[in-house]
Parts: sequence; structure tokens; C-alpha cells
Amino acid sequence: MRQGMDRRKPKMQRLDDLENGYRIWQDPEGFCYGVDAVLLAHYATLKDGDRVLDMGTGTGAIPLIMKAIARDAGFKAHFTGIEIQKAAADLAVQSAALNGLENDIHFIQGDIKEAAGIFGAASFSLVTCNPPYMIGSHGLVSAASAKAAARHEIFCTLEDILTAAEKLLEVNGRFAMVHRPFRLAEIITGLTAHHLEPKRMRLVYPFADREPTMVLIEAVRGGRPRMEVGPPLVIYEKDSRYTDELLEIYGINH
Repeated sequence: MRQGMDRRKPKMQRLDDLENGYRIWQDPEGFCYGVDAVLLAHYATLKDGDRVLDMGTGTGAIPLIMKAIARDAGFKAHFTGIEIQKAAADLAVQSAALNGLENDIHFIQGDIKEAAGIFGAASFSLVTCNPPYMIGSHGLVSAASAKAAARHEIFCTLEDILTAAEKLLEVNGRFAMVHRPFRLAEIITGLTAHHLEPKRMRLVYPFADREPTMVLIEAVRGGRPRMEVGPPLVIYEKDSRYTDELLEIYGINH
């Protein structure tokens, strides 16, 4: 991604090019979006007329990427992002304004656990989430609070996310999430307990001969039991170049 600086902004803010016609403000000292957000934005099933909510949106990368996908497909869709950390939510609002998308993407500061009260039940046809992966003290907790909150279940748990998704989705609405395979049993059990039937799943591998490090999963509220498991999604070739599929997802000619 190309990076640029705007002298009118404090140094801790960095302007990145999403390579899709939009740019995004980020804080390099906070938690910046990564390949997991890009993969989720492209994996979620987006339909014309969708009302989309991204929970824990951070600086708004997923709604911005999905807006570009909708634009290129000729879809009309409205995107909302909710983020509990004010600094990140403020940057997301700035990014929407920078790209002239104030009417298409709405960012608010708020708690996922209160989202149903904020937006109302069954308000969305698609909910996405790139949640904190780690339980409690699993892994190294970053000294920076923004990074710690993005990686560890400090402000919300998987149960909080699934509870909110069930309330926020209309019947037959879709819930798409990226997470870690080591929690897959918990994820599937939790989804079904909240009437979110897993319908599609794909494991993501850093290299073809390594263990998967991510899982992409999509569920349907009130859907019938039957899940399609897609082919492995491999990020890097042996020489550490992106695979052709990753280049295609990023929109890079190869």
C-alpha cells in the first residue's frame, strides 16, 4: 500500500492508499488494518441493496473496501461501522469525509454490546466482524492499549459479538467473520447457539505447507444446516511473493 503524509495532520496520523480509489487515515502507533480485514471484506457475500454493519470497525478499512466492491459491481449498499475507541472512530469519520462517502458510510463510536439498542433489532442484512482473536492473556498483550484491545478480548468477547449479530440481523441476514482456527470449535458451536447457521468456510494459510492461521466463515440467521468448505486460500508462494489469488484480491496486475 502506498503511504503519504498530510502536513495539516498530526504526525501520528498516516494517510494510506487502499488502491481502490479510496484512502484511509490510520495511526501507526495504534492498530492498523491487515490482510485479515482485506480478506474478510472480499469474502463476505455482498448483495445489491444491503444494509451492512461492521462491528469493531477500527479506522474503517472493511466498510471502505466493501464500498469499493459495491461500487465496482454497480450495487447500491449502505455501510455502517461501530467502534468503541474514540481515536479510531474519529479517524474512520475523517476517512469517509476525505473520500466523499458521508452519505454511503456512517461511522459511530459505540459498544458492540449496546449495538442492538443503538441501531434497533433486525436493522441489517449483513454484519461483518474482524474481532479480537485472543482470550484473556493468550499471546503477548501489547503495551499500547489500542493494539491490545484489537488483539485481545478486552472490550468484547466472541459471545458478545455473536449475541449482537443475532439481534442486529434480519431473518436470512448474513454474518461474516475472520478468526483463528484454534477457536473454530467454539465459533461453530457459538454460531449455532445464536441461530446463525454456518454456510461457508475457508481456511487461510500463510504458505501451502504451513498450518492455517485464519478462518473465514459466513453464517445465515435462521438458515438451514449445510456448510460449504472452500479450497485453501494461500497467501504466499514459496519465494514469499503473493499468490495470484491474493494479487487478484488486492487488485494488483500480475
